[in-house]
Amino acid sequence: MGRNPVVGRQGPAHHAATIPDERKAARLAVKQIRSGIGHAATMRRTLEALGFRHHQQTIEVVNTASVRGMLFKVRHLIEVTPAQEA
Repeated sequence: MGRNPVVGRQGPAHHAATIPDERKAARLAVKQIRSGIGHAATMRRTLEALGFRHHQQTIEVVNTASVRGMLFKVRHLIEVTPAQEA
């Protein structure tokens, strides 16, 4: 039997991202913290559709219902924070 993939990724620091609704933040800063390798092709395509090209990349997206749905699908691979207003 192989190694348990969950070992080492337990506890509050490794829980899925929480995605704020549009009333709290108009734009979101999203960072990919885990690789899409080893996950379903639909998750890898979702990361690509969001605009991720590299692991550890941070992007800024508009907080809409469709984007929140994509973020929810890959919430265990990303970290979400409200974007800084410039």
